[in-house]
Amino acid sequence: MKKLKAAIYIRVSTDAQREEGYSIDAQKEMLTAYCVSKGIKDYDYYIDGGFTGSNIERPELKRLIDDIKNRLVNCVLVYKLDRLSRSQKDTLYLIEDVFNPHGVDFISLNESMDTSTPLGRLMLGILSAFAQLERENIRERTRMGMKERVKAGLWMGGGRIPFGYDYDKEQGILVPNEDAQTVRKVYDLYLEGYSCAKIAQMVGLKYEKLALQILTRKSNAGFISYNGEEYIGKHEPIISLETYQKAMDFMLSRSVTRPSDSNYLLTGLISCGKCGAKLRYQKWGKYDCKLVCYSQDKNKPHLIKDPNCDNARQWAADVESAVIQDLFNFSLKRNDVSGNKKSAASIIDILNKQYDEISKKIKRLYVIYSEGSDDILLETIDGLRKQLSNIQIQIKREQERGVISGKIEEVNKTLITLKESWEYMTGQEQKNIIRNCISKIVITDKQVEIFYKFAEFIKKD
Repeated sequence: MKKLKAAIYIRVSTDAQREEGYSIDAQKEMLTAYCVSKGIKDYDYYIDGGFTGSNIERPELKRLIDDIKNRLVNCVLVYKLDRLSRSQKDTLYLIEDVFNPHGVDFISLNESMDTSTPLGRLMLGILSAFAQLERENIRERTRMGMKERVKAGLWMGGGRIPFGYDYDKEQGILVPNEDAQTVRKVYDLYLEGYSCAKIAQMVGLKYEKLALQILTRKSNAGFISYNGEEYIGKHEPIISLETYQKAMDFMLSRSVTRPSDSNYLLTGLISCGKCGAKLRYQKWGKYDCKLVCYSQDKNKPHLIKDPNCDNARQWAADVESAVIQDLFNFSLKRNDVSGNKKSAASIIDILNKQYDEISKKIKRLYVIYSEGSDDILLETIDGLRKQLSNIQIQIKREQERGVISGKIEEVNKTLITLKESWEYMTGQEQKNIIRNCISKIVITDKQVEIFYKFAEFIKKD
């Protein structure tokens, strides 16, 4: 017969080692004293130093479980319940699936718990629930702290740092490194029309996917994305917001046209004014095409909006001609565009100064509050933080306004000579112009309704 022993289990996390009463020596002293007082002479120590209690992946805990299963232990002692585990699920697993089936009692010194009694087993369920609650509270506080960091413009810290940046732990921000020039080159090449695969080859990136990741990261333009929200970062942008938006628009325009419809001018823009379904080009005769509502195409039921749609089928050439002529007759309000761009830039400068001043004021108030708590100070700080949030929203709006103004300037330059240069453009160039100017085209029988982008800046000549 193997002699049974009591197991003294001790766990400390890295932070807990510094806390009074949680050190290895302190726990060992109190648990050993308990054994002596109860006349327990045969006991062994199982000590996990520097391990979290959020899971059971701990070497000494695994050794303890193995000894229990080998019938070498008849009792487990801990200083406090959360030393065994901070997870309710793991605690109940150890008690119900490991200790109890092997006749092992569990004693927690701090909670005066002994599972050999009914009351002790009841207390175990209650206290393990509280241990789980505390762990979830810690996680929630960590998330809240992370969100506050990001709202203040600081990087989340940890994780993977975006290509082109290093992380400055002292300042809490991203800092451009020697790869920043590569990032700029990726955007330049993409806007020139090169594919991600070709760009990766040209700039020396290992994977095509990395080029795509670089293009879609808004952190390159000075923003931080966190849990679906965007915040203005304090780090130096590698590219302008205007360049980022151009790349995203170009990416969208590339994805609109399907390869099979590469020769069709209005693919992806036309929809039915009666049922809302998309229209498609359909061969009609040897050389011509008509625009047909997908609701009238029984071969693609997933695209049908109204099986009874009776929208008339129009000749594609007639609709294209009407759209092109309407485009020629439109121009942008040139007088307002450059002014809008400059105005947005000056407003952003003012807002940034306001943001910095309020941030400094909040820091001073926190210092005063630390010297003596005051509810009025907290209310003042909360009000200032709300002002910061509103300023961030205004800055983002002005940046977007500046980007839109830049887009309008570019489109306007093209429209000035559009009528004269149209016939010399390639089919792809013509499609790009149309997609830069028009958001959608709605056809109801013989009526064609065109919806332009930047509508507030557009007028008839």
